[in-house]
Amino acid sequence: MKVRASIAREILRLAMGSIWVNKLRTFLTLLGIIMGVASVVIVGAGIRGAQTYVQEQVAKALGSNSFMLTRFSRFGAVSDSDFQEMVRRNPDLKLEDLRFLRQYCSFCSEITAELSTNQTSYGEGKELQGTNIQGTTPNAIFLGDFEVVEGRFFSELESQRSRAVAVIGQDLRDEFFPSVDPVGRTIKIRNQPLRVIGLLERMGSNFGQSQDNLIYIPLSTYRKMFGSRRSIRIRGRAADPEHFDEMMDQARVAMRIQHQLKPNEEDDFGLISTDQINDMVDRFAAIVASVVLPITLISLVVGGIVIMNIMLVSVTERTFEIGIRKALGAKRRDILYQFLIESSLMAGCGGTIGLLLATAVAILVERSMEFPMEVSAGYVVLAVGVSSTVGLISGIYPAFKASKLDPILAMSEGR
Repeated sequence: MKVRASIAREILRLAMGSIWVNKLRTFLTLLGIIMGVASVVIVGAGIRGAQTYVQEQVAKALGSNSFMLTRFSRFGAVSDSDFQEMVRRNPDLKLEDLRFLRQYCSFCSEITAELSTNQTSYGEGKELQGTNIQGTTPNAIFLGDFEVVEGRFFSELESQRSRAVAVIGQDLRDEFFPSVDPVGRTIKIRNQPLRVIGLLERMGSNFGQSQDNLIYIPLSTYRKMFGSRRSIRIRGRAADPEHFDEMMDQARVAMRIQHQLKPNEEDDFGLISTDQINDMVDRFAAIVASVVLPITLISLVVGGIVIMNIMLVSVTERTFEIGIRKALGAKRRDILYQFLIESSLMAGCGGTIGLLLATAVAILVERSMEFPMEVSAGYVVLAVGVSSTVGLISGIYPAFKASKLDPILAMSEGR
């Protein structure tokens, strides 16, 4: 047993020595493996990062454990003809739907209604284009999607009386009131003056769009300014995450009752949840990975071919050495193991360097572009495992060729 361990250590030493003697050639050989592993890990990190980013943005937009009811939705695979049919069939959602849903959805903690549009806002002689005007009910503050850091949110009484009050985002504060308290000031939308009563926390961007160029006003005020003949959106949140599915069922049943739908009739409204969107994102990420990753793995195969080529050259160059070793008693399997270990070591080193390179690139991208890059264990195992397997397979033929050399012919040819 000790003899075999000694032989194994000697074989490993010889393999490492051969790699170290030809450092430049070894490095150039490993470039294919390095770039292959790096590309697989970076692509995987990008896919995982994009998946996480979209899910975070969806949660920020809709809120966790939440649903949204709309007149119709193109969520999922909906053809143009089906969509046109929904436009014809589905009625506008009205405040009566909101009241009915509040009455019958016992698993809902909050149910709100909202409308939105983009308008140019004015204040202090300046203007800010593309401001998102959100008309909503007073309890929207309890959904937990945002916080008021100065002042307050509008009250139920202000909503009932259609008061011209507004809670503004940080972009409006920076543009109109950079050095003064915005609470109590006035802004204008469509020549309608609105008194600022609150300032929202800074929320950053969502899919590249600023979430701070935003104004919340009472839904009744919004309908008074922009018209009431529009379908509202209804949002709800589960009182308990464990009862999210029950809440979704209650919301669907309540809307079907309210719209007097028969059991065999399809829903005439769109019901979207964060879980549904996240599931769709997961499926899309899996499809992208199944298409992109095999393409990046091709570079690992190319790297393996390069390793095989170099190992064949190495066998030719070291014919005399092989002949001497076999003449001194080395067995075929010892020669076979030596070249297999050598090719595996090269692939393993290339995989490690590629992994370190990919990690560095992922960190650089995440810090410079503020885009999440998740180097997941699954992609690391895939890249390093494939690279090691490719290295091992690539060394089989050269190792087998070396082990079959006749010692006398090898020594005579290697002189």
